[in-house]
Amino acid sequence: MPTAAAECIAIIALIAAIGAATLGPARLPEAAVAAPMAGLLIAIGVVRPHAAADEIGSLGPTVGFLAAILVLAHLCDAEGVFAAAGRLMARRSRGEPVRLLGLVFVVASVITALLSLDATVVLLTPAVFATAARMRLRARPHVYACTHLANSASLLLPVSNLTNLLAFGASGLSFGRFAELMALPWLVVIAIEYAVFRRFFAGDLAHPATLAPAGTGPAPVFACVVVALTLVGFGVASTLSIAPVWVAAAGAAVLAVRALVRRGMTPVRVLAASNPLFCIFVLALAVIVRGVSDHGLAHAVTRILPRHDVHADAAGLLTMLLVALGAAVLANLINNLPATLLLLAPAVAGGHGIVLAMLIGVNVGPNLTYVGSLATLLWRRTLVSRGAEPAVGDFLRLGAAVVPLALVAAVAALWAALAVLPG
Repeated sequence: MPTAAAECIAIIALIAAIGAATLGPARLPEAAVAAPMAGLLIAIGVVRPHAAADEIGSLGPTVGFLAAILVLAHLCDAEGVFAAAGRLMARRSRGEPVRLLGLVFVVASVITALLSLDATVVLLTPAVFATAARMRLRARPHVYACTHLANSASLLLPVSNLTNLLAFGASGLSFGRFAELMALPWLVVIAIEYAVFRRFFAGDLAHPATLAPAGTGPAPVFACVVVALTLVGFGVASTLSIAPVWVAAAGAAVLAVRALVRRGMTPVRVLAASNPLFCIFVLALAVIVRGVSDHGLAHAVTRILPRHDVHADAAGLLTMLLVALGAAVLANLINNLPATLLLLAPAVAGGHGIVLAMLIGVNVGPNLTYVGSLATLLWRRTLVSRGAEPAVGDFLRLGAAVVPLALVAAVAALWAALAVLPG
C-alpha cells in the first residue's frame, strides 16, 4: 500500500477511535470503535501483525498496572475511603466555601498522585459534589477542581497517570528520581491552579453556606494502610527492578480478598472494576498510533524534538518550553494518550528533561479542552449523570486562564530541579 494512503487510513482510524471515545454516547465503550479499527489496520496491512504484537507486548505490563490500580481504587471506595474524605472535608471546612476548596485541592491532589487520576474523576467527584450539596454550597469550584487536579496533579508519580507510566517504562528513570524531579513542578502547578480558581470562582466562593451535619462513619484505616504500603512498595520495587504492576496487583489482591471474605464484593464486580474494555481500548489505540507513526508522522516528530540531553541553561529551558507547548497542543488535538505514544520515542532520545517536559505538556495541557484527556470526559459524564452538566464556556475560559501560566511555570520548575538535583 502506498505510504500516503496508509497514513491517511491510519489517521482516519485514530480520529474515529478518539472521536467515539470522547464524543460518543456514555454507554458506548471506548473499545467499541478502537478495537475494530485496529483490527482493520492489521487486516489491510497498514500495521504488520508482528508490529502490532510488539506494541501490545510492550504495553502489557503498563495496561496490567492500569487494571490493578483501577481495582485498588474501586475497592478503596467500597471500604469507604471517598465517603470518609467527603465527611472530613465537610467537617473541617466549617461551612466556609474557600476552606472547602482548599481541602478539595489537598484531597484531590493526594488521591490523584496515589490512586491515579481515574480515581479522582470517577470516585472523588461524586463525593465532592454530594458534600457541596449537603452544605448547600455552589458546587462548581469544587467539582471543577476535581477534573483540573486529575490532570495537573498527576505529575508527581509514575503511577499517577497512564501517560506517566508509559514514559516511566521507557525513560530508565527510577521511581524515586521521577518523583524527585517532578515534585517542584507538581507543587507549582497546584499553587497556580488554586490561585486562579480563587479568582475565577470568586462569586461562587462568596455565596453564603449553610452547614449541614457531616455525618459519621467508620474510618477506613485498613484501606489507607494498604494504600500507604503499596506506595512504599512502588519505591522498593523500583530499586529491585520489579515492575510496578506486581506491587499494584498485590495491594489490590489484599483488598479484594478482604472484600470477598466479608461478602462486600463478588468476583465479577472485582473483575469489572478493572475496566477490561478500557484496557482493550488502550491496546487498540496503541496499534492505531503505530500505524500513524510508521507511515511518516514519527519521522516528522523526530525531526522536531531534540536528540540529545538538554543543559541547565537558557537554551535548555527554551527547548523544554517548546516541547511542553507542542505536547499540549497535540494532546488537545488528538488526546493526550495517543500524543504520548507518538512523542515518547523521540522524547526519550532527547533525555530525561525532554521526557518530563513532554509529560508536563500532556498532563497539564488537557485542562484546556474536553478532548485533551479521557479523564475529563469521564468527569463530565459523572456530572451529567447527576443532572449537573458543566458549561463548555466555563470550562474553556478556566482552561485559558490556567494552562498557559501553569505550563510555563511547571517547565521552569522542572528546569530548576534538573539544575539543582543533577542525577
